[in-house]
Amino acid sequence: MKSKKVIGALLLSLAASIWGGMFVVVKSVVTTIPPIQLVWLRYLVAVIVLFGVTRVKRITWHWDKRNLGLIVLIGLIGDTLSIVTQETGTWLASAQLGSVITTATPAFMVLFAWPLLHERPHQGDVWSLVLATAGVLVIVGTQFSGRHVLLGAVLLFIAGLTWALMSVLVRLIAADYDTLQVTLLAAGVAVVALTPIVGCQLPVLTAINWLDPQLLGSIFYLGAISTALAFVLWNQGLRLMQSPLAGLFFLFQPVVGALLGWLCLGETISWSFAWGTALIFGGMWVAIRFTKNH
Repeated sequence: MKSKKVIGALLLSLAASIWGGMFVVVKSVVTTIPPIQLVWLRYLVAVIVLFGVTRVKRITWHWDKRNLGLIVLIGLIGDTLSIVTQETGTWLASAQLGSVITTATPAFMVLFAWPLLHERPHQGDVWSLVLATAGVLVIVGTQFSGRHVLLGAVLLFIAGLTWALMSVLVRLIAADYDTLQVTLLAAGVAVVALTPIVGCQLPVLTAINWLDPQLLGSIFYLGAISTALAFVLWNQGLRLMQSPLAGLFFLFQPVVGALLGWLCLGETISWSFAWGTALIFGGMWVAIRFTKNH
């Protein structure tokens, strides 16, 4: 049991680190491809990659009305609404701010897990969240200046809220469905939901220079790495961790996002980043120790 939690923690941390890099990629490409079209392309690539993987692994498929309904909700809430608001918010704000604001996710996961999974938060939950949230606040400070940044921050907050709900819904069906099946079907729901909007705005896609290698590389990263791979890692990590504090590992995202924003986009970073990172890892340590004792 302990080894499963450790592996789950590693998978969750790796997925969140990949998403930290995603914010930098989105920020660099979203000025060329608008958010909705970018999300649609991202999931189209992910569906192709995931379908290929399911064919190679020959997974066992399960079908039942209740869980399929939950997968549709996962696709609409997490894969569609959360990602669209996340990428739009990143477009309006900054990669660093985007990666940090969405780390409200762990707190929301604890709250959603209470009524949906009947997991009451304990004192250890509270302390780990306090430490981690304090670290996030130290990193981001109060940098809300700039045009449309406030709207971007609101959208990113919504992205964190909906992602938390999606993650709890994934845990509801984790025991019955293969991780690949859940990820593939939810990504397919996102493609179907966004296709009518993209179809009505085809000139946006036809005006893009599809021969640009940087653009193609960015779309591949967003679809194959930060969606197909990272979503499978995250969903499998949730399955193994089985804790209301699993979302705490999402906090690797602001650390990686802020570092890459500094390295690749020239976004400022200070000593407060180091102190904030220390608090975040302190919260993770409390989370791991707490789950070992329960």
